[in-house]
Amino acid sequence: MDVVVEGRTLSVSNLDKVLYPAVSFTKAEVLDYYARIAPALLPHLGDRAVTLRRFPNGPAGKSFYEKNCPRSRPEWVRTSPVSGEEGVIEFCRIDSVAALTWVANLAALELHTSMARADDPDRPTMVVFDLDPGAPAGILECAEVALLIRHVLEDLGLECVVKTSGSKGLQLYLPLNTPTTYGRTAGFSRTVAQALESSEPAKVVSAQRKDLRRGKVLVDWSQNSRHKTTVCAYSLRATEDATVSTPLHWDEVEDAVEAGDASELRFRAPDVLDRVADVGDLFAPAATLQQRLPDLAFDDAKSTRIVRD
Repeated sequence: MDVVVEGRTLSVSNLDKVLYPAVSFTKAEVLDYYARIAPALLPHLGDRAVTLRRFPNGPAGKSFYEKNCPRSRPEWVRTSPVSGEEGVIEFCRIDSVAALTWVANLAALELHTSMARADDPDRPTMVVFDLDPGAPAGILECAEVALLIRHVLEDLGLECVVKTSGSKGLQLYLPLNTPTTYGRTAGFSRTVAQALESSEPAKVVSAQRKDLRRGKVLVDWSQNSRHKTTVCAYSLRATEDATVSTPLHWDEVEDAVEAGDASELRFRAPDVLDRVADVGDLFAPAATLQQRLPDLAFDDAKSTRIVRD
């Protein structure tokens, strides 16, 4: 059937198809979610190269990542050419509700974005600390580590924002929106991760090796790379119950840790629509807050703290 979105005529199909059987969440509801969350989502999506993760038969089926924007795209869907290891990639530019509806109709449930804006792919606008728990650690352990990182950044006079990954972990972002390089953002995040690993060895690991991660939280600093992406705020995830990567109040993180209740950090699409209607876009500082990245060095002599150069 054809629908008109922002004056654009789109052909949508299989709207009754259940993509999330555990909660009877249909393709029509996916399209509706993305259309309604668009005012909060597009400021974090529209000016970045987007990698689509498509699930033609829902999260229980096979999926594939799509970097090059499909050739079948409407002529009004813009692309952003970015040179990379694989040559020039024509990423989709999802900067309107119509474009968002178009990719949702492709069953692109997950939307992954880079740390840089598409017009300047060598200049990241933020630092990400991707917190990934190694079983039996879970999202509460990630919350504890997120609070440690926030404390480190506050000591440096820096503000940060946090969101759920929508899956097992949390992601903490340090907004910059000032000139920097991936070398600096990766170096900064690595220094913080290694310092925390030194001071909290029972909780934190900074290396990717799986044999080191059991019961700990990996502070994955390597996501600060020109060639990597993280799931965008407000993106759906490939979970049974249509969870969303959801921005949080820091009070919510503290309360969840204090209560020992992981359910307080898990949100489904209907919950997120209600949250945004109530509190607005908690992730807004990621796109607007201007901060400068300090120079850090790991203090080997004391091995438990971070010092400013």
